[in-house]
Amino acid sequence: MSASQILNGLERSESTGSEADAVARMGFLEWAFAQEGAVTAADAREALESREAQTAVSDAARAFVGFLSEAAMASTTVGRRRRSRPLVH
Repeated sequence: MSASQILNGLERSESTGSEADAVARMGFLEWAFAQEGAVTAADAREALESREAQTAVSDAARAFVGFLSEAAMASTTVGRRRRSRPLVH
């Protein structure tokens, strides 16, 4: 399901507060699992560019946009921490 379709559904939600966050989280997971392959930060940025994301009004839709925003900022590189001193056995 596309982010636009999910946002359209969330706009009809009357939930507020933690309930809106829970509904939005379920929508975000539905969106993520519907994507082919791994979901990337670029996918989230693309979803944020939709008219529906730009004009989100309901609490649930705005929370969904918040989850997309967090995903859009996610780093796809994983670095290794270097030890400051050698290990002594």
